[in-house]
Amino acid sequence: MTIETTYTAAREQLKTLMDKVVDDREVVLVRRRQGGDVAMVAAEELEGLLETAHLLRSPRNASRLLTALGRARSDDLPPLRLEDLAARLEA
Repeated sequence: MTIETTYTAAREQLKTLMDKVVDDREVVLVRRRQGGDVAMVAAEELEGLLETAHLLRSPRNASRLLTALGRARSDDLPPLRLEDLAARLEA
């Protein structure tokens, strides 16, 4: 969910808005009369978005990741215990 507010209101409620962004993972969109609008997101969320964008930038890498995701979500792969997976990787 996105919270929309004005610049003036955001200034008056900055701590509360920042707490919502960090604690509740809300996005705050600050509308300004002059200049572009600004979105506030938690730093961890931004890092995740930037990493995802980086990983999907290469069409080849994006294809590999989406294929792997599809395989992981399918019922074709049996569940593995961590120890079994580690043993397979060591072999």
